[in-house]
Amino acid sequence: MEHTSQNAYGLWSLVIINSAIFIFFAFSFTKPKSPRDWRSFGSFAAFIVALFTEMYGFPLTIYLLYPWLSRQFPGIDFLSHDAGHLLEVMLGWKVNPHFGPFHILSNIFIFGGFIMLSSAWRVLYLAQRHRQLAATGLYARMRHPQYVAFILIMFGFLLQWPTILTLIMFPILVYVYIRLARSEEQDAIAEFGSEYLEYRERTPGFIPILRKERKIA
Repeated sequence: MEHTSQNAYGLWSLVIINSAIFIFFAFSFTKPKSPRDWRSFGSFAAFIVALFTEMYGFPLTIYLLYPWLSRQFPGIDFLSHDAGHLLEVMLGWKVNPHFGPFHILSNIFIFGGFIMLSSAWRVLYLAQRHRQLAATGLYARMRHPQYVAFILIMFGFLLQWPTILTLIMFPILVYVYIRLARSEEQDAIAEFGSEYLEYRERTPGFIPILRKERKIA
């Protein structure tokens, strides 16, 4: 259903429902246990709530930028829901923004991130259950696929619906995830010793190995 400027915002039920859905998905894929897990999950949840609050509740970014936007792009009702897809509007795409390039690319990052999150969790869960080092699946290509997945999902949402608050939060959360990853590695070294040091030596942290080298018999 298309939203008009009269009913595009103030839809707090949609804020709650959409936030709950994505937070629940993230929770089901990560199942946080340790304080570090909860910090990671909580940071992501805060980003999601901030995003959907502006998407359906109170469009702070639109209100703050409205004088500039109305001058630069006359004739556009920036209080309509479609105009909230600012990248599509500012670059002049004439199609429905839900079918525009940024929205499509956004969906790829978001769903790809959730698939990565789910895949990484299965490997990590089995490794933790058997008290082994997680070094298979995505963990054979990078050391921190779960944090990368969270970053991809947040970046996808930024492409779809950029706001001042989430643009500020994004680099801060990336920094938080990097710090959490470093702390996690110290715990892994304490638990697995040389095994983890060798794994860290051959496996990048956040940029995956795209092709595995074949072992020569």
